[in-house]
Amino acid sequence: MNQKFLSLAVAAALAAVSATAAASGYRFGSQSVSSQGTAESNGAEAADASTIFANPAGLSRLQGQQFSGGVTAVVPHSTFNDTGSRRFTGAGTGGLAAQDDYAPSAVAAPSLYYSRQLNSQWTAGLGVFVPYGTKLDYDNNWSGRYALTNIKLEALTLNPSVAFKLDERHSFGFGLSAEFMKAELGQGVDVPGTIAALSGSAQGAALARQIATLGGNPALLASTRDAHGSNDGKDWGFGFNLGYLFNLDANTRFGIAYRSSISHKLRGSTVWDFSTVTADPVVNKVLQATANKFNSAALVELKTPETLSVNGFHQFNDKWAGMADVTWTRNSRMQDINIQFPGTDEGDEVIRQNWKNTVRVSLGANYKLNDNVTLRGGIAHDDSPVRSDELRHPALPDADRLQLSFGANWKLGPNSSVDLAYSYLDFKDANGNYKNNCSPVTHGCTGNGELTRGTWQTHMQLLGLSYNYKF
Repeated sequence: MNQKFLSLAVAAALAAVSATAAASGYRFGSQSVSSQGTAESNGAEAADASTIFANPAGLSRLQGQQFSGGVTAVVPHSTFNDTGSRRFTGAGTGGLAAQDDYAPSAVAAPSLYYSRQLNSQWTAGLGVFVPYGTKLDYDNNWSGRYALTNIKLEALTLNPSVAFKLDERHSFGFGLSAEFMKAELGQGVDVPGTIAALSGSAQGAALARQIATLGGNPALLASTRDAHGSNDGKDWGFGFNLGYLFNLDANTRFGIAYRSSISHKLRGSTVWDFSTVTADPVVNKVLQATANKFNSAALVELKTPETLSVNGFHQFNDKWAGMADVTWTRNSRMQDINIQFPGTDEGDEVIRQNWKNTVRVSLGANYKLNDNVTLRGGIAHDDSPVRSDELRHPALPDADRLQLSFGANWKLGPNSSVDLAYSYLDFKDANGNYKNNCSPVTHGCTGNGELTRGTWQTHMQLLGLSYNYKF
């Protein structure tokens, strides 16, 4: 019985989520509270040091030294209802058919930005932000446990940048990205399904004889429970970002920003737990050995998709300003992902993904209420990279989304201000019908062979707060 664990495939799929706030996938919050207030449409505004993320060329508009530090709380709500998940044998997986508490009540993502004007032409800065992440904790006995039980993905990016102001019309920006990624995840192992598939076969009889020879109780094979696998992986990756800002006049400007893909090699380990499969340690040990489940290293090689953004900003009058952003993400880089198990003779785990390129469109506005308060608002539509129900995995039950945002900047004094933002994201219902093509009795590959079928319904709220200071 050659059943295997696809948890690293899940990590690869999540790690491939584009590292921009404007990209689809399971993104984590927003990289700037001031940007969040306009639904990330203000890439050409360059109002504070967070322009390092949106468009580094915007640094050329900042004078002196500026600091912006904030935190965005993500408050998700998601439910799942099973519509016919199956083992590789065709039997139902059993377990809980509904899930409504697998997403955390709230998680937070910090961001820090600093800029320093070096002279009339050069400005440098540093950004530190959480580009993406997720945390899901399904019940260990839910119907889709053979695809996933839990996952936690964290990422942190350091982004030193510099801008050069050629003249009053043209500015250029460049940045380097050092990205740290860490993943932890787990998945059920379909021991009961495998025993059922071997029942009455010569291999099943040999398994029972081996257990008896070693002093175990082969009768317990009739009442086995799931085993569980868990693993972790981490890696540093490096990339760059570019920006250009064109000032048409004092009130109108346009920007172009590019963020490169980043190559990662997630290296970690896989640990198997067969201790609760039966009450007999001998049976458990034989089943683990027969399944070839040995603790080992794991490796996933991948590249995150790059993004290209085009944006504009116009000051209509003393009160009103409008802005817009269109971001294209090259998610089509993410086709099938091969998960390797170095040092073992196990075949790769393959997750079918075949993502499509996506476009995000956002519109926003600022309204100057008085000398101390500026109000913000924005709306955005973001495509999902998932092509079909058959390619939607429980770790990334993504769907097209609509974002509505409100925000405000409140000046505390001549050099300091506070930004507040609130966003509501509504996802379309996400139907899943994902089939793992490699079953436990298939040779040369890794997988549980499960079919995970159901519907996810999700909405999300973002609450942001940041403090800005000019030296």
